[in-house]
Amino acid sequence: MKKKLWSSVVASGLVLSVVAGCSSAPSNNSASTPAATGGQATSASKEQVNLRLYAFDGRDTTYNWTPTIAAFEKANPGIKVELVGLSEKGDTQEATKKLDLAAASGETMDIVMFSDPASYAQRVNLGMAAPIDEFIAKDGNYKEEEEYKVDTHLNGKVYALPGKFNPWYVLLNKDHLDEAGLKVPTDWTWDDFADYAKKLTKGEGTSKRYGTYFHGPQNGGWLEYLKLAMENQPQDSDILKADGTSNLDSPNFKKTLELRVKMEKEDKSAVPYADMISQKLAYRTQFFNQSASMLAIGSWMNTELGGTEKVPLNFNVAVAPFPKNNASDPIGYTPVTTDFVSVAASSKHKEEAYKFVRWYTTEGQLVQGKNVPSWSKVKSEDLTKIIDTILSATKNPEKVDKASLIKTLQVSKASQMVPAASYQAEVYKALNEEFEKLIFGKQDIDTTVKNSQDRTNQIIAANKK
Repeated sequence: MKKKLWSSVVASGLVLSVVAGCSSAPSNNSASTPAATGGQATSASKEQVNLRLYAFDGRDTTYNWTPTIAAFEKANPGIKVELVGLSEKGDTQEATKKLDLAAASGETMDIVMFSDPASYAQRVNLGMAAPIDEFIAKDGNYKEEEEYKVDTHLNGKVYALPGKFNPWYVLLNKDHLDEAGLKVPTDWTWDDFADYAKKLTKGEGTSKRYGTYFHGPQNGGWLEYLKLAMENQPQDSDILKADGTSNLDSPNFKKTLELRVKMEKEDKSAVPYADMISQKLAYRTQFFNQSASMLAIGSWMNTELGGTEKVPLNFNVAVAPFPKNNASDPIGYTPVTTDFVSVAASSKHKEEAYKFVRWYTTEGQLVQGKNVPSWSKVKSEDLTKIIDTILSATKNPEKVDKASLIKTLQVSKASQMVPAASYQAEVYKALNEEFEKLIFGKQDIDTTVKNSQDRTNQIIAANKK
């Protein structure tokens, strides 16, 4: 990689936005820290290979790195892994800045981890990650999109394998469901979701209990809530298509707007957007304080489902899959966050680096035992053990309907990934503004769709000049 390229990246202050609330908090280690010792090379004639792993989160409390790296080294004598943490404050933006600075200064890199699709896609385009298709071909020639629940292809090549698997799902107050005579859904549509929300809404005024709470969009972020009916599609599930053009002519964009307006204005079953903004509401407290009976959110919440010291759990919780548009649609497509684990383009030990990447994203995830893996070959009993471990760290794991959680995680899968465009944040901000005009009654749905399309196309055109 050329220093000039990375110097320009750093100088321009390239810092990609990370989905708020994602559980990928960076490291407590601001400098390189030696990995745990493991097996030694078995042959004196074979030179030991030292790999440097740049992780945005280097803490054992969240990623269990010490035993994980030790297990890899034991299984692969002759390869040592040095962990490099990128932030002391749990700040993914700081981690991204430090990663860019390390690349610009020519530090030795062998394995790099990205915490979100935007960071991954943009740094692939800048040449930080190497394609690993040739190693996959030698390693059984498996299909990445079948071997894992997250498809990491970019421009027809694989530049990373996915680690953890955090799909979005719907949290349910099971006590409220029982009170309303409703079953825990195992396969449902957005129409069903709206019907549940209406039946779960209760009371008036300040003590009113809403059927659901939508935590966005806000400040150009949390756009997941502005594309609900798009995100459950196998392809073209985002605002922009893979070629960078607008996807707002999709009828599912309008369907999302219709759903949001119906639930807030007609059914009055969703917490008002104005309240979310003016009162700076938090999704955790809305759900755990029982102000809202359902919450569509990412499964980084697994570690909090049984309640914590800060946010206790005083009711029973169940989990349902992300809703579909039509009953005949395939179940399980949902937004997903993951770790993108790549071989650094500048590595002099790409084969050994790939060996770690492949091991870490398969067997290593089971050793780590901190997250649900993206590896599709995880056995049910292994998944159950991981969930048991995660829930055991909460205050009241017995209040969580574990069967519904496991079943939801088993059916969940990611849509085809759409590479992030450099102007994506600008588009998101414009769409947020148009949504606010709609939800505050300043324009109708058709006008909102048209204005959103026009502004998005203008931004795209301006960035092509």
